[in-house]
Amino acid sequence: MKKILFNIKFASILAIVCLAGCTKDFEKINTDPDALPDVPPQNMLINVLRNAGEQFGGDIDGYGTFAGYIVKIQYPDNMSGLIPTNNSYGNRWAACYYNITQMNDLLKKTEERAQAFKNVRTIARIWQNYMWSHLLDGWGDIPYSEAFKGMPGDGSLLKPKYDKQEDIFPAVLADLKKIADEMDKGIGEDIIGNYDIIYNADNNTALDVEMLRWQKFCNSLRLRMAMRISAVSPALAKSTIEEIAGNKDKYPVLETNAENCYLYYPGTLPYMEPWYKSGINGKRIDNWGMFDIFINYLNEVEDPRIASVAQKTNGGTYVGYQNGLTTSPSPLRSVSWIGEHYINNAGGYTPFYRSSETYYILAEAAMLGYNVGTTAEVAYNKAVMISMEDNGISEADAKAYLAGKGKFNNTKERIWWDMWVALFKENYEGWALYRRTGIPSTNYPSLNSVFKGKHDDQPWRLPYPNNEYLYNKVNTEAAAAGVVDQSWGKRLWWAKDNGKN
Repeated sequence: MKKILFNIKFASILAIVCLAGCTKDFEKINTDPDALPDVPPQNMLINVLRNAGEQFGGDIDGYGTFAGYIVKIQYPDNMSGLIPTNNSYGNRWAACYYNITQMNDLLKKTEERAQAFKNVRTIARIWQNYMWSHLLDGWGDIPYSEAFKGMPGDGSLLKPKYDKQEDIFPAVLADLKKIADEMDKGIGEDIIGNYDIIYNADNNTALDVEMLRWQKFCNSLRLRMAMRISAVSPALAKSTIEEIAGNKDKYPVLETNAENCYLYYPGTLPYMEPWYKSGINGKRIDNWGMFDIFINYLNEVEDPRIASVAQKTNGGTYVGYQNGLTTSPSPLRSVSWIGEHYINNAGGYTPFYRSSETYYILAEAAMLGYNVGTTAEVAYNKAVMISMEDNGISEADAKAYLAGKGKFNNTKERIWWDMWVALFKENYEGWALYRRTGIPSTNYPSLNSVFKGKHDDQPWRLPYPNNEYLYNKVNTEAAAAGVVDQSWGKRLWWAKDNGKN
């Protein structure tokens, strides 16, 4: 990837130099009618995929704490970062809209040659919808229908309204279905090569296999979003999930770890896996410990994945730490740190979707009475085995867990607790699971929170960035009506009322 990115910069500079020295007639003679006048779409795609990995893959605490996985052990979190700024959570907002804007630009520039750029356009559209899902899960009501209309040719609309999340979810799901239906009819001929740093980073994957995996990601994202709204829009959730589960030839989904939607890094500076880059290369690994509720649960159910997600203490055991304690553990090694499997690999990955999630969703869907062609127990067992394999756990240990305290007990809670473990490092999704289901029920905010005494729960939402209040004040304040202290007061549309404040 480092070489690719260097080539992107070099190609751009070379193009400028060459064009500057060309005559008008020379340009006419040497103009390729199929060539684009500026940045090639593949270059735009790799930029957006890389940006998503760096912006959303580098979170360790923050979402990792909200989800109940990781805590700070040297500099306790007081949650002051939730006060609106254009940094931290505001950066994620900006990154999502930046990525969507870039993909809009890609689609516009290739519109007249849509068939010639069919595959790269398809991936761009899928990724746009993934970014919309990220915005919906963080902020709820967001600019959607009037977004990207600021240019004179688009309407000069500089202060877009905020659409209701209950209106945006169906729109995104409809667009994903449209893409899925198109992909079922066939793929294009354009070669993306290793500009696709998710499913063809080694430039050694056949085009049909590469695009099949994107097709599977598209349908798996539909599953995720449908289950997200299952409690508030049950008809749409049921029809979406049953359509996919009932026709896997037309709507294939991610089913194996080889298909996981992971962005792997080259492993050399500056392109190292973000957790490694910060924790190992940046020598900050001792800033974080494992959340006490996470380690307590893993110990309680004798989950062998504990050896993957956490390191043993200097005493040879697994011990978590309370969230927000104002004193550091002494020594620092007296609590468990993040597991070597997840933090000590420069060429590691940022996860966007794990195949095990597909089966946790199908298990829950079966519990809800949906016709998904499997039982909840079969789907649950499959999900657990895939997650165990992804964490490097032996088949024997995985089966022992399923025969022991991890055995399916015919409850949705059993599915949710295990899914919580499986989502480790996909912290944003783990936080969404907590808000939708209330699992882990043991979760709690920082003991040192600046909001202590007012809120006894993890944040319900992300704060709108300060720039939104500065430049789109009326619409932002209307969307934030009912929100208390930026992140509480009004839950997201699909979130569960867990009785906490």
